[in-house]
Order: sequence, then structure tokens, then C-alpha cells
Amino acid sequence: MEVTILEIKQQKIAEVIADDIVINTAQDALDMMVEAGYYDARSVILYEQNIHPDFFELQTGLAGEILQKYVNYQMKLAVVGTFEKFESKSLQAFIIESNKGNLAFFVPDRDTAIAKLTPS
Repeated sequence: MEVTILEIKQQKIAEVIADDIVINTAQDALDMMVEAGYYDARSVILYEQNIHPDFFELQTGLAGEILQKYVNYQMKLAVVGTFEKFESKSLQAFIIESNKGNLAFFVPDRDTAIAKLTPS
């Protein structure tokens, strides 16, 4: 796993690059926030393939637990992936509601993630 720090519009964003799953638990997400904070980043970009599939099964509670940690610490999160493939109506509603806020976003690509995480 590699954490790259992007500096865009005087904002630091931690982008997580990995070949495998790096977020298996809420503690993993918290550890990622701590590492991002070490570099003074207040935003994190994660990729769908690096997050345990349980995250996308809302009944496991993993997504809610992770997003609550990001909210509690006022750290922005963008998850990049293809979310239309998930048939769960509750997950789709969760994604829509998250995207209406200003802390957690589910986006199709890196450029959109950066745009959501940096002010206009």
C-alpha cells in the first residue's frame, strides 16, 4: 500500500494506492485517517477495490461505522468506484444521501473525487 499526498488548491489529500484490500475494519479506516493526518491531509481518496466487500453490504454496519468515524473527525472521504453494479436499493439510497453532504462522496473517477474534496 502506498499513500500519496496530493496538494491541490492549498489542500492536502491522501490518496491510497494498493493492489489488495486495505480497509477490512473500522479500525483500518481510523488508522488511515491517522496516517493522512500525519501528513496534514484532511481528505482521503479510497478505491472500491481496496475496501472489504462487507462495506457495500449495509446490514454488516461496516459502512456506517467507517463513515461515522470520518464525520466525527471532520475528515472528508471520497470512494472511487462503479456503484451502479450493486443492486441493493438501500445501498443506492445511502450513496445518494452521502453525495448530498459535504464529507463523504461516492464517485466514478479520481478527477471527480478531487473536485468533491477541494473547495471551488
